[in-house]
Parts: sequence; structure tokens; C-alpha cells
Amino acid sequence: MKFTDGQWLVREGVQLDRAMDLRRVEVFEGGLRAVVATRRIIERGDTLQGPVLTWTLTSPMEGVIKVRVEHFRGLEFVRAKPFFPVNADAGHRPAVREEADGTVLEAGGLSAKISGPEWNLSFHEGDRLLTSTGVRNAGLARVGGVSHMREQLLLGVGETVFGLGERFTAFVKNGQVIENCNKDGGTGSDQAYKSVPFYLSNNGYGVLLHETGHASFEIGTENVSRVQFSLPGESLEYFVIGGPSPKDVLRRLTALTGRAPLVPSWSFGLWLTTSFTTSYDEKTCTSFIQGMLERDIPLHVFHFDCFWMREFEWCNFTWDPEVFPDPEGMLARLHELGLKVSVWINPYIAQLSPLFAEAASAGYLLKRPDGSPYQTDLWQPGMGIVDFTNPDACRWFADHIRRLAGMGVDSIKTDFGERIPTDSVVYHDGADPALMHNLYPLLYNRCVYEALREAKGEAVLFARSTYAGGQQYPVHWGGDCNSTFESMAESLRGGLSLGLCGFAYWSHDIGGFEGNPSPDVYKRWIAFGLLSSHSRLHGSTSYRVPWLVDEESCDVLRHFTKLKCSLMPYIYSAALEATESGVPVMRAMLLEFPDDPACWQLDRQYLLGPSMLVAPVMAADSEVTFYLPEGTWTDYATGKPRAGGRWFREKHSFMSLPLFVRENSLVAAGFDDSRPDSDFHASCKVQIFHPSASEPAKCVIPRADGSIAGTVTAQHDGDTLSIEWSGDLPDISFEWVGIKGDCTARGAEVQSTLRGLIITPPPGATSLSVKQGMRKPAGRLAHA
Repeated sequence: MKFTDGQWLVREGVQLDRAMDLRRVEVFEGGLRAVVATRRIIERGDTLQGPVLTWTLTSPMEGVIKVRVEHFRGLEFVRAKPFFPVNADAGHRPAVREEADGTVLEAGGLSAKISGPEWNLSFHEGDRLLTSTGVRNAGLARVGGVSHMREQLLLGVGETVFGLGERFTAFVKNGQVIENCNKDGGTGSDQAYKSVPFYLSNNGYGVLLHETGHASFEIGTENVSRVQFSLPGESLEYFVIGGPSPKDVLRRLTALTGRAPLVPSWSFGLWLTTSFTTSYDEKTCTSFIQGMLERDIPLHVFHFDCFWMREFEWCNFTWDPEVFPDPEGMLARLHELGLKVSVWINPYIAQLSPLFAEAASAGYLLKRPDGSPYQTDLWQPGMGIVDFTNPDACRWFADHIRRLAGMGVDSIKTDFGERIPTDSVVYHDGADPALMHNLYPLLYNRCVYEALREAKGEAVLFARSTYAGGQQYPVHWGGDCNSTFESMAESLRGGLSLGLCGFAYWSHDIGGFEGNPSPDVYKRWIAFGLLSSHSRLHGSTSYRVPWLVDEESCDVLRHFTKLKCSLMPYIYSAALEATESGVPVMRAMLLEFPDDPACWQLDRQYLLGPSMLVAPVMAADSEVTFYLPEGTWTDYATGKPRAGGRWFREKHSFMSLPLFVRENSLVAAGFDDSRPDSDFHASCKVQIFHPSASEPAKCVIPRADGSIAGTVTAQHDGDTLSIEWSGDLPDISFEWVGIKGDCTARGAEVQSTLRGLIITPPPGATSLSVKQGMRKPAGRLAHA
């Protein structure tokens, strides 16, 4: 919300009291408290009346400072304000010290300084200023009798801001007004299914607003040199999260809000759905599956969308007996084909569902102030909304999930959760409905995820809505997109923005959800989708099997599905890294290259894991423009090197796209290109790309269960490649990509290919050295 009319005036109908004079700083164990007047205090009489704001600074962990700004605090003694949960290091105690010009709270390398007499609060990493708030920035606004708290943090020269959830608008958020409110708006709007009140700055820090209400972010709009965030209420709480690198910020963010767990390896395979409103039964579904098998297209998960349940009864958690008379038998037959099964649900109970009366009478649904169930016709006629603040309702809902899991369901698509009322509704725990709107999908997904994990020993969701901390209940997909190239691009912007908020995994509807994709859109989206974290074919009114598009689509889908399956050791190791560090599997370029200003703007390419650059083709003329940062990059398909630090423009067939590997990288690949959950560690090939003399290239090779099978390092001193490995790697080989010429490796078999050299070590070996027959003048091996 904007409160001012330009630099000097306040908008009509707004009363704005802004922080002015620092009156007092109090030191207590673990923190600081500052009292700030909202007027100039010239004489004692100026202390009478008028709001006074209180800042409280603490630190939950090293590198993170919590800031709480308060006007009235009486409400907290009446009812608790809902927050999304955060973690804290119980043993962490920040240091406080007095300096000549202020009082400093120090949390590791991050510090906050309070100074006066004019109010100023600044955040530093060492001697470097990250951001600050000062005179006239923070304040209390009254609009139509409603109080709003606002804060403004410095936006420095050249500073750019990213994140704020799954946002389909421009990747760089400068100049935007962002409403922190989950809505079902589709990817073609400025609304978000997954609002996350966190932004990442290229100045080496992040800010997390620890609130669930409908906040508004004005990024360089209300004040062009400030990021403003505001929300209704009498208090406001946020965390400043230190870096210095974007990866460091994400590591601390996810330590605070929770990291994504490792999802099972089978979930990385190809998912095929019935689509939404299409007609289907077991015979139809089986025909799709058999069609994929006949065309040698690997398929790993089959999803039943809404109409697996009877119409007008969503959710009743019961297979429609007219269409699926033998659900247990059908699920067993699908499992015999090597498939996992997913089914669709939402958190609503339609009036015609046999469960409605049970839920309403037991108090499991949100209520109106008169005690009756809150009902609406928006989606299913007369539906009620499950109240996940009621522990009994959670157990009841979870029992249905556990029952489905017992029948053979492996995964749940948790759709919806955005259209949650904000007034005229009562929660079981008495929470403010306006503050529960964004928090609701987090509770919904947590209930389903934990029930599924309890029943199966593992859990995978396909969730549309969530909030801060939602990465703990993966996987998430991008919602309703159109079948166009433009929608491909907006979907990718959303996924990269969500990844910059600590979400490890992300997917989207291959081919687009709304509409019937043209053959070129469908085939280009296949390449994008299979080089994403998770890969699902899904549509609204038409089936998404490739032979209904054209025969070439079958070839494209087969090629990229097998490519992804073969890359599973590499992709799964990136997933493991995400669980340990909070760095997503699909990475915006700025995460790996924060010092390259060109990477700050890039939103049509990304890194899959730490090393593989992907630039989807999003144009009917088959042309794609992409940027390679400094260094040597290798075309994954051909093995040919390319010098970075510049832009490229190319045309690609439907069987290719720009897919490059950065120098000094190891990419582990499996020999099984049909399944993502094979024993890929038992027979794998480690591909070596331009190893360095100064720093060894490293990789871990996981097992399909997520444990570490072994590690590999490689280093090149100019004419000798040294490789070492350890662990349970019984059938390992190496490919030195891009090398040509005579090479020898004692006891190992060396074979030349179009991409480079295949090196097969002798049984039982744990190291080897590969020498080139002739030293090159530049001190490096020749590259193909």
C-alpha cells in the first residue's frame, strides 16, 4: 500500500506518523530495544501524546537478526498472532557493544547498529553497509480507521531484488508492487499461488517478513531508493539474513524456515496424467500407458486428476464406482507395470459428498460467526472448507490419506488452498482469518505430507499453493499456464523466483494447462520439462500423450526422458545438496555467478544442479539467445568447448537445446536410461569437463535410496589427469569430454569417441592417472 503523495505529501485520508528521534536504547540479555518518537522532541511537552514506536533486535542464529517494530502490543495478551514457524539455535547469543556513534548487536558476520539522535538502524557485514532504515522511513499509518505498520529499507545504487515467492512477473522485482496474498490467478497474472514474503538482494543479504497477513511490498515505487513493506496491524516483524553470497543467504534462510527433505528418486521420472476434464476410465488410462510402452517412452508415474471421484462430491476420497469398479485391483495392475500412482485432492468437502454431514457435525469445517459451516459454490456446489487448526479435523483428513495409501496410492496432488475467506469465518483455534489466509495451505500440505509419509515411509506431493516454509512439504508445481511460448517463459520466471526463496524442487505442466498446444510448443516444452526438477505432462481439456500431437513428439519425449534418467546420479546429488544447503535443484544463474552482472537479469536460462546450463527454446523460429559466463563451457551433446563471457544466438532442432557444462565439473551418469530409481551407483560413468590444476573437481554419487555410494575427484596438472574415487562404486568408468589425441592410463582401457575418451579402470582400482602422449605448448590438452 502506498501512503504518500510524492516525496512531500501524505495521501488524502491517511494519517502517517514516522520514526524521527531515538529516545532510548536498552540492552537486555540477547538483544537491544530502542524507543523512537514519531515527532521531533524539542522540549518535555513534546513527549506527550502521539505514537511511540519500539524496535526490538534479537538474533535466532548466526548471520540472522530479528527485528520487531511495535506500536500497540495489547492484542498479544488477548490472542496469539499466527506466525509460520521458524527455527532458532538455542545456544546462540549475539554480542552487544557500545561504540562512539551507536550501539551494535553482532550475530556472527552480520551486525546491526542503532544510532541517534535522529533515528537510524543500519545492517552491516564487516565494514560493508547492506541496508538501513532511518528518519521518516518506518512508521504507523492510519487508513480509514485501520492501523498499518510500514518499514522502508535502503535500496542502494545498482541494487536489484529477487524472489517474493513464485512470481510470474519480471524476474527482477525493482519497480513492482507485490501483494503478499495467495490467489488462484494463473501464471499470466501478477498474482501468486505461492506468496513468500522474502526477497534476496544482489547486495549480499535477504529480508524475510515474519508475518502471514496481506502485506504489500513496494520495491522502489513508493520511495525509489527503498524497499517498503507494510501490513495492517500494530506490529511488524522481519529478519535480515546475511550472506555474503546468495547461496549463503539461502543456507541461512532454510536453516531458519526449514529445508526440503529428499524426495524419492522415482519422483524425478516422467509423470503422465489423465488431464482435468477429459473422459477416462481404466481402459483409457491403460491405453495411454501401453502406448508409451509400445513407443519405448519410459513412464514412471500415472496421475488421476479430479474425476477419479464422482462429480459434485469433491472431496469424498472414494473412487467413482461407475468408472473404477475395482480400484485396488487397478492400482495393483499399475504397480505391476512398474508405475507409481498419484491422485488429486483439495481441502474442500462438497455438500453432496457423503463426508459433508460428518465433517460439519464434528466441527471439522470452517464456521461462520453463527456456528454454521462456511459454505460457498465457488468450485464445488455448497462446499465447506476443512479447518486445519482443529487437531481432530487434521486426524480425520489424514485418515483418508492413509486409507488411500493403503490401497496403493503413492503420491497426492494437493490442489487449491488459495481461495480461503478472510472475513465472516471462525477458526477452531480462534485465529484471525485475515492472518490465516496465507498460512492455510501450509497447514493443509503439512497434514497430507505427514500422513503420506507415515503410511508409506516416504512422501511426495504435487502442491499448488503454499507459504514461507512450504519447501518442507515438496513437490510444488507452477499452476495453470497457457499452451504458448509466452507461458513457458512466465512459468520459468515463477520457478526461478520460488527457488530463490529456498524451494528445492519445482515443476510445471508440460505443454501448458489451458488450451491445446501446437506441435512446436509441445515439443519445446518437453525439453524444458524433462530438464526441470520434476516432469509432468498435464492438460485441462485435452490429453497430453505425444502421439496425439504428432509422431515426432514421441521421438522428442523418448529422447529427453531417457536423457533425464541417465542423468539421475547427477540430478539426485543436486537434490541431496538442496536438503543440506537450501540451494535449489533448478538454479537462477545469479546463484552460481553472483559477481557477473549479466547473470542478475537472466530469466530464460538456468542451471540444473551446479554445473549444467539449460536454455529452453521458446520461439516458433527455433531460435534461442543465451549467455555463457566467463570460462570454458562444453556442449553436452557434442563435447565441443566454447569460451564464455558472451552471448550466443542459435537455432536448434526439436531434439536439442543449449545444454552446456561449466569447466572443472564432474557429471555422474547412469547406464540405465529407462528408470530414475535404478541402482545407478552400481554402474555409472563420471564425465569430466575441463578439470583444473588449482582446485580438484568433485562429485558425490548417491544410491537410489538417497545414501552416498561414493565420491570422485579429478585434477589436471597440464598433461596428466589424476582421478581418485572411494566407496561402493563397483562398475565405474570415466569419460574425459572434449579430449583428443593419444592418451595412456596404466592398467586401464582407453577408448576414443566423438565426445572424448572413455577410460575404464582395472577391477579394484581406486585411482588412476591419464597421460597425454605429447605436451601442448599452452600447457593444456587439445580439445576436440
